[in-house]
Formats: sequence, C-alpha cells, structure tokens
Amino acid sequence: MSNNFEFEKVHESEALAKHQVNPYGPNPSDFLSNVNNFQLIDSTLREGEQFANSFFSTEKKIEIAKALDDFGVDYIELTSPVASEQSRKDCEAICKLGLKAKILTHIRCHMDDAKVAVETGVDGVDVVIGTSKFLRQYSHGKDMNYIAKSAIEVIEFVKSKGIEIRFSSEDSFRSDLVDLLNIYKTVSKIGVNRVGIADTVGCANPRQVYELVRTLKSVVNCDIECHFHNDTGCAIANAYTALEAGARLIDVCVLGIGERNGIVPIGGLMARMIVAAPEYVKSKYKLHKIRDLEVLVADAVQVNIPFNNPITGFCAFTHKAGIHAKAILANPSTYEILDPHDFGLKRYIHFANRLTGWNAIKSRVDQLNLNLTDPQIKEVTAKIKKMGDIRPLNIDDVDSIIKDFHIEINTPALTPRKTKADEEPLDLAGEPAAKKAKKE
Repeated sequence: MSNNFEFEKVHESEALAKHQVNPYGPNPSDFLSNVNNFQLIDSTLREGEQFANSFFSTEKKIEIAKALDDFGVDYIELTSPVASEQSRKDCEAICKLGLKAKILTHIRCHMDDAKVAVETGVDGVDVVIGTSKFLRQYSHGKDMNYIAKSAIEVIEFVKSKGIEIRFSSEDSFRSDLVDLLNIYKTVSKIGVNRVGIADTVGCANPRQVYELVRTLKSVVNCDIECHFHNDTGCAIANAYTALEAGARLIDVCVLGIGERNGIVPIGGLMARMIVAAPEYVKSKYKLHKIRDLEVLVADAVQVNIPFNNPITGFCAFTHKAGIHAKAILANPSTYEILDPHDFGLKRYIHFANRLTGWNAIKSRVDQLNLNLTDPQIKEVTAKIKKMGDIRPLNIDDVDSIIKDFHIEINTPALTPRKTKADEEPLDLAGEPAAKKAKKE
C-alpha cells in the first residue's frame, strides 16, 4: 500500500513538471482562451488615419504596409475606398503589392460601399454599423430591423465575390445585449468569417469584456474580433481579457494612434502577449522590428515615442535605484519581466545620479578597464553621490570622478629630496648647530 502511494506521488510530480504552467499565461480554466492562438489586424492605415496629426501619402502608406507585413501582422486594414478618390486608389495600390498579410477595407453597412470595396482587390471587407441607442438615434437613425436587413444584404453580396466578410456592431458596450446577440446570431447563421465587438468610446472594463465575449462565444460559430479604444486606459487589458474569453483577433495600431486617444498599441500588446505566450509570439512576429515600425509611424505623424512606451520608451529598460541595479547585475529577472534582447534592445544601468549604488559603479569601473578594490569603489561612490546631491550628473561627470580617483590612488606621493643641510641638527633658534659653533 505504502509503495503504491509513493509511486503515485512520484508519477504525479513528474506529470506536473512535464506540464509546467506559465504563471503569467492564460488561466487553465479558460478553455476557450486564444492567448496562444491570436491574430493581429493592424489598422494604422484605417483607424490610424483618423488620428489628429495623420496624413499619409500613397508612398508612405506603401512603406508602412510593407513594414507591417515584414513584422508579421495577419491583416492590414485600410480606409474605406469611398472615403475619397485617393483612398480608393491607395487601396488598389496596396492590394497589388503581393504582401503576405491579407488586405481588408472598412466600410459602412451599405450596398453602395460594398460594391466599391469588392472591386479594389481586397481579401476581405469589414462591415460596421452602430447598434447603441446613441448611434441609432443621433448617427444613422435606423432601427434594429433595418440593421439586420442591411447586414444580410451586404454580407451575402460580399460572400458572393469569394472574399472574407466581417460584421461588427459599433459602440457594442452601450448597446442592448439582446439586440447584440440577435444580430450576431443572424449574421453568424449566414456565414460571416467573424463578428466584431467594438468599444467605440473606450468605456468598457476587463470584466465587462470577458462577460460579453464569453456570452457571444456561445451564440456564434465563427471567430470573434475585438476593437478597443483607450479613452479610459483599458485598451491593452481589455484586449488580453478578450483573448482569455475566446476572442481570436485584436485590432491594433502602431503607437495606438487613432480617433481621440486611439486604440490598442501593437507594441504594448506585444509586451503583454510575450509574457503570456512567449513561444507563440517569438515564433510568429519579428519583435526586433517594433522600434523601427514605431519610429516610422511617429515620424510620419510628427509625434515623439512616449518616454513610458512599453518596450521602446527611452527608459523602458533603464534601472536607476542602487538596490535595483545590484539585483539586475546579478540576475536581470529580478526587476525585468521583459527581456530587452527579445526586441533587439539592451538594458541600461543608470549610474549617474545620487541614488546610485556601489555595485552599479563597480560595473562602470569594469567597463572603463580600471582596477579598484571594493572599498575603493565604495569610496568613489560616496564622492559621486555627494556631487549628485549638488547638481544633476551625466555619464561624463561620473567617469571623470572615477578616473580622477583612480589617478589619485595610483600616483605615488612625492617627498622632497634631502640636502646635507637638512640632515644637520638645529639649535634652539633653528640654525645649524655646526655653523653656530664655528662662529663662536
């Protein structure tokens, strides 16, 4: 009996070790989770065009589309071809590039828009119509019966052209739940590739997102796409929660640019997802391209990359406090959940300040190829901290203090050479005794 019990314990331990759970990954109870199987729909060239500073020339759109494709996004969404004549021409031009990513365009739930969209060469059409009482009353003025009828007509037409079709409600989280489920159930039955949920005003929180996606998952038999605005700062958290609940596709933009505060930033979502699904993310996306992608778009819309931007903010991998620096030098995982090398970047120990510790200064001493003992490093660290209390320091300041200290302790003290007179005894008046005796 005892032997059998011991065998079962060993067998159970081996099984647990074999199936080690990522503590930052999806909850095992979320059996519908797509955290390890999600797709990105980049909307920089659609939602991003609605950003206040945006104006993309055809050449710039093509450059951005190629960069997104190189990074590895699954879909690239473009502005509706009925928005302007140039928008239609740009859509056609990008469709002819032969990119790996599928090209989508975003249109109103209207046959006139659909007829133009399918002629541009896109791989799919994203159809949207407002379903909240606000939009039904103050935007298009249509009731749910009209919405359902229009949706069926547009969807069947697009499907007849052999391309993908997505139907999305707009302002989903302020729409009546029964209305939402009815329209989604209707479009799912006629065979859309996916349905979309849109937090158009950024009002939703993660709990609401989880509940709506899980409920919708039980009604439709197609993929679920989610579009989250960031007005209340929950876009990334909402996107991750949606994937946990069973959504498969997330709309993103480079730097999150878009209407008002924009939507889910592609870099920020990658930071979240590499922690939750490292193997999937590293194998699918060229993470080292994120910085170049963000610089490209930031320059195009004339903004700076925020200092606290996930991954690419200038201090994203900078460690300043002495306690932090000591631990990071010993094991980076102590204060980093992300490895900068995964993104083609490096960490930086910020040692030029009054908060620095001697371990950080020791690292700098080694970089300068100087030889100081630990007590000496502690002594020079005290000098640096003292100067840091007086004024801001830069690297050159600290290097000068270290180098001057090194020279000081390694320069032998010079003693004046003794003369014969120096060796003669002096009398009480300070004169050489021998000379005084001769005078007498």
